[in-house]
Amino acid sequence: MELKNKVVVITGATSGIGAACAYAFGREGAKLAITGRNAEKLEVERKILDEAGFDVLAILADAGSESDNQKMAEEVLSKYGKIDVLINNAGISMRALFQDLDLEVFRKVMDTNFWGTVYATKFCLPSIMANKGSIIGISSINGYRGTPARTAYTASKYAMNGFFESLRTEVMHRGVHVLVASPGFTASNIRSNALTANGTTQGESPRNEANMMSPEDVAQAILKATKKRKRDLVLTTQGKLAVFLNKWIPGIMDGMVYREMAKEPDSPFN
Repeated sequence: MELKNKVVVITGATSGIGAACAYAFGREGAKLAITGRNAEKLEVERKILDEAGFDVLAILADAGSESDNQKMAEEVLSKYGKIDVLINNAGISMRALFQDLDLEVFRKVMDTNFWGTVYATKFCLPSIMANKGSIIGISSINGYRGTPARTAYTASKYAMNGFFESLRTEVMHRGVHVLVASPGFTASNIRSNALTANGTTQGESPRNEANMMSPEDVAQAILKATKKRKRDLVLTTQGKLAVFLNKWIPGIMDGMVYREMAKEPDSPFN
């Protein structure tokens, strides 16, 4: 896929993988539409992209809001006249045992990660279909293998994967490309912003991020997979191994995953 002058919509693009994707696709000559729910952060990112010489439209929108997503698609179409690529990146995480978890936190994670993806895809799909473009979902290894203390996050990613598998089959003869990208642990702020049992943010990440993939590396991998119109992208050796082993020895993986998660600082298992 040639990306020059293509219109690329990226949800949750004020930091992390979303911001890195905006820069990566912008360097390819794409016209960018970025969203975020924090006006100040959104304006900072817009200025960064504008100063880099990219054509960018910044839209204040909450990924979990149906009306905000509809407004987002309408604004992009009003400015650029089309949508070629949608990158469903907006997401939040959580860290708490299900027994302690306020169900409102579960709903918030599902609203952002899953319903946000459904809403954005619904309103961008007609133009993407007309242009035989791409729909990209930023999922997770958690979409293949659940981890304890992350029930809501895992559920949202499994739901996302199933949604895209079904949608991909619906549009497979319409020229539409659907990619599910599943990064492993990435050095971003998603863990520091993760929700606790009562909905407050976690703060400092419980994991050492020094050896994790950078958002820029993840964005480059997504860019390459988009240009090649790949179906799936599973990143990191650890992530690929987890997907493989969970398929063939899921019972053994239960114990392995439990032990790994129990090693985290302040683990709820300790």
